This record gives sequence, C-alpha cells and structure tokens, in this order.
Amino acid sequence: MDLSFYKSALSEEIRTEGRAEGRTEGRAEGRTEGRAEGLARSILLLLGQAGIEVSDEVRERITGCSDLDTLTRWLLRAPAARSVEDVFTEK
Repeated sequence: MDLSFYKSALSEEIRTEGRAEGRTEGRAEGRTEGRAEGLARSILLLLGQAGIEVSDEVRERITGCSDLDTLTRWLLRAPAARSVEDVFTEK
C-alpha cells in the first residue's frame, strides 16, 4: 500500500488547515462559555446584593445556561427583581 500521500506537502497543508480551523472553533467556544459564565456570575451577584436567596436549584439553572440571549434577559431583570421568579418571568 502506497502511503506517500500522507507524507506529501498537500497532506501536511490539509492537516495544518484542519488544526487551525479546530483552534479557531475552540477559541470561539471558549469565548462564548466565558461570556456565559460572566453573565451568570453577574446575575447571582445582583441577586445576592438585593438580599434574594438563591437555592442550589436556581443557581444551577443560572450557571448551567449557555444561551447568551437568555442570560442577558435575566441580567437585565435582576436589578428590579424582588424574587428569583422575577428574573425568570417575562412581563
């Protein structure tokens, strides 16, 4: 079996492009995850500052959410919230 292709310049170029694409996708995912974690921390901080008790279940719901739009909506509601339910409820 001829394996010379795997040692060729074309094969190396394909591998290099694949690695670069993988790194780019990984960085983008990492940035998104970091933003989600930051938003979740901010929501929890605002609730804590307001004296609103956050159960483990609610904390998990907030920290487990990876949708940036949802987290942003919750963050915008948090300063006016009187309860945790206010953060999650659309008005």
